[in-house]
Parts: sequence; C-alpha cells; structure tokens
Amino acid sequence: MKLRDRAYESFRQHLLASNIRPGQFVSQRELVALTGLSLGAIRDIIPRLEADGLIVTLPKRGMQIASLDLKFVRNAFGLRQVLECAAVAAFAAEASEAQVAGLVAPHREIMHRAETGERSAELLDEAQSVDWAMHETIVDSLGNELISATYRVNGIKIRLIRLKQSLLSEDVLMSALTEHERILSAIAARDVHGAVLAMQDHIVSARMRALGVAGA
Repeated sequence: MKLRDRAYESFRQHLLASNIRPGQFVSQRELVALTGLSLGAIRDIIPRLEADGLIVTLPKRGMQIASLDLKFVRNAFGLRQVLECAAVAAFAAEASEAQVAGLVAPHREIMHRAETGERSAELLDEAQSVDWAMHETIVDSLGNELISATYRVNGIKIRLIRLKQSLLSEDVLMSALTEHERILSAIAARDVHGAVLAMQDHIVSARMRALGVAGA
C-alpha cells in the first residue's frame, strides 16, 4: 500500500473510532501525531479528504472535520439512494443464483437467531457485517470501480452519521432485518421493480433512524 493510501486509511480508522470527531478543528501536525505518519504523507491526502467531503479548510481557522448537520445527512443518504437503487435493479436482473444465495443465506441465518430472541453483542456485530456486505456486494456487482469507490467514501459518511445511533442496535435490529428480507426476497424472485422499491424504503427508513425520527 502506498504511503498516501496508508495515511488515508489511518485517517478513516481514527475518524470512525471517534479519535477525531465531526466538527473538530485539527492541524496537520496533530494528524501526524495521531497517525504516526510523516507530514508529507498528511499533506498528500488533504486534497483527497477535501474532495471526498471529509474535511473543509477554513481561511485563518485551519482544517475542520466535516460536521454532521442536516445537509450532510441528506446529501449522504441521497447519494446512497441513487447508487443503491440503480445497483439493486441490475443485481435483481443479472446476478447469478449463486450470488443471490450468497446474500440470502447469511441474512436468513442472522434473522433466525434474532427471531428466536438472541440479542447478544456477537449477533449485533455479525448482523452489522452482513448488512454492510450485502450492500457492498450489490453495488460492486455493477463492475464499475468509480461507482464502488464513490460508494465507499459515502459509506464513511453514513457510518459517521450512524455512530450516534450505535449502528445496528437491539431497538432497530428486527426492523432492519425485515427491510433486508424484502429486498432479498424481491431479488430472489427477479422482481426488479420490487427490489428497487424495497431498497428505496430501506434507505428512507435508515435516514429517518439517523435523524432520530420517532417510530423509524
């Protein structure tokens, strides 16, 4: 891995670990101390971080980690909806039976455990991994590296937003799994329109949960 890629990945990990926080002002030297990488490597990634919308540079104030305001949330979920609805339409129409089964089997195993009352930390972690893997697999099936890269940067923003909601929690586990089941059932039935509607509903629900809307 190139040094600038290591620096970007280190920044991402520290951001998601809340070692640096949305809205915080940070200097290049503070990032050097945090990541353990060189000043040159940090300077190399600043234009990329700005282009990705993860930091903004303010005159006379320095660099600020992106703030999780309403515009940030709407933009992140809006882009997610555009990318994933297009991807799930193609996946429902073109994915092989093996690809579909590869998503359905782990999801239904998690759902069975949840339906029998399990709410362990292990289950929540596994459910979160299955969640991310399902969405990434559907997007990656387009075979477009630019779309996949854009989706993963946006994924950092979605995860930042959802850190405040503790990601998949006991409170939202069953509703999220039920939404996934609708998506996967439509895919398995090769119902392209139904898959797009189910994905759209799921993303709208996720946005409402991120905004703390009651009943979401």
